[in-house]
Amino acid sequence: MLAAYVAKPAPDDPLSALEVGDRPEPEPREGWMTVTVKAASLNHHDVFSLRGVGLPEDRMPMILGCDAAGTDENGNDVVVHAVISDPTWTGDETLDPKRSLLSERHQGTLAEKVLVPARNVVPKPAELSFPEAACLATAWLTAYRMLFTKSGVRPGDTVLVQGASGGVATALISLASAAGIRVWATGRTEQKRALATELGAHATFESGARLPERVDAVFETVGEATWAHSLKSLKPGGRVVVSGSTSGAGPSADLQRVFFLQLSVIGSTMGTREELARLIQFCQTSGVRPRIDVQMALADARDGFARMINGETGGKIVFTLD
Repeated sequence: MLAAYVAKPAPDDPLSALEVGDRPEPEPREGWMTVTVKAASLNHHDVFSLRGVGLPEDRMPMILGCDAAGTDENGNDVVVHAVISDPTWTGDETLDPKRSLLSERHQGTLAEKVLVPARNVVPKPAELSFPEAACLATAWLTAYRMLFTKSGVRPGDTVLVQGASGGVATALISLASAAGIRVWATGRTEQKRALATELGAHATFESGARLPERVDAVFETVGEATWAHSLKSLKPGGRVVVSGSTSGAGPSADLQRVFFLQLSVIGSTMGTREELARLIQFCQTSGVRPRIDVQMALADARDGFARMINGETGGKIVFTLD
């Protein structure tokens, strides 16, 4: 079957490690289900895998991809939940120390078929297209958990989203504005700021700009490049929710500001199957939909990866399969 995969990592040139070609179809396994993929979306996690981050060479070849929507063995339309917990684990899957994501220990979704635990499929409603549904289980689920489970913000609060054009950031802007929250966003270029406005941001600013007032919460996926600005942007008692560090993971902690202003730094990772189901329902009832930047055939995956590596994103990159 056709798949996008990595056979040997390339830390300094990740695109050179990407291979698009034939891989074996998944073999049946008790308690697991084969999903025929209709659409799959790209995440920064896939680029990290090409670099060998979190994916040692002894697990390769590894099919990339965490997100997918398709049909299960019974012909039902489904969305794949990417968090694979231990079979004995109960409760919040993201807290399982043995958890992994698809494409870390188990073959991923950038393929014609993917094998997942039967519990990891969620019904896809007819209102969502396969490409839209394929955007939800990583970036949008991460944003949903950050916003509705972790941040404590309420309608009428003001939040800042750092980095306006990435998958999680665009999801945060769309979800928060749909929930009645005032959303401010930063972007490095006028084009990225315009995208944030289009998605529902009430105001946009250049990266690092002084804000008109301090905010109730900041959502961080960028890391070193924006961390100092995030802390300076918070009201006393405010919260920064962090789920990524694409620009680096070693910023100055600025602990004096944290304790003096009683700021909260809250980590957030992915989301549960239950949260994914609630996210899908929220999309149904609110009408909010993922912003798809480009949609292309899986055979052209190299072009999609190049866009992400070069920072040329304005929403989600989606691969489709006939």
